[in-house]
Amino acid sequence: MSLAFKGRHFAPDIILLCMRWYCRYALSYRDLEEIMAERHLSVDHTTIYRWVQHYAPELDRRVQWCKPLQTKTWYVDETYVKVRGEWMYLYRAIGDGGETLDFYLSQTRTTKAAKQFLSKALNRSPHHRPSVISTDKNRAYNEAIASLRKEGRLPPTCQHRQVKFLNNRLESDHGKLKQRIRPVRGFKSRKTAHNAIRGFEVMRMFRKGQFRSMVDSLAGGSEARYIGRLFQVFIA
Repeated sequence: MSLAFKGRHFAPDIILLCMRWYCRYALSYRDLEEIMAERHLSVDHTTIYRWVQHYAPELDRRVQWCKPLQTKTWYVDETYVKVRGEWMYLYRAIGDGGETLDFYLSQTRTTKAAKQFLSKALNRSPHHRPSVISTDKNRAYNEAIASLRKEGRLPPTCQHRQVKFLNNRLESDHGKLKQRIRPVRGFKSRKTAHNAIRGFEVMRMFRKGQFRSMVDSLAGGSEARYIGRLFQVFIA
């Protein structure tokens, strides 16, 4: 058994199945409990919750090596997520082809938060820098991008476009992510929100085909087998 599942009372393939389905489809933990019961597996919804909280961030970590940010144009914007009854800001970025680049959950919508998000995205692909960053007219982005240019994190030639309609594709992408978040009906803490959203975003990357070449070459086109391979788990 893979060391990642040491001490677990269920088979690794069942754990990965529940985590993957929860993050990919608009299901609640109780929905998955019922689905597993139909397959003669008694799994409490709180157990599935713990699996998602542990293995969704781990899946995100394990796919990073095969997800370089090579696109030259970034579309950056923020949307809202409810955490403990209060709205938080979810910063997101996509590329020219609609591919997800990164996300960042913040309590504030400030220059500091914008810079932290952009720095996080840049750290994921240190050898590729955007030539264009498109945002709305939020002044925080102006200051954040200027600061990153000054520090040499962004090239001085990087163009900052502030035209709201250019980000329509990102607004549409927000909506598709929100369809998955809606059944959650509010997260209990920033940590649980962050962990779950990492899983939602990764599974949306799979849906967008961002890992298609790896899935095809290493797992015969099977997403489930590829994720199993990442965790050293055989899935038929």
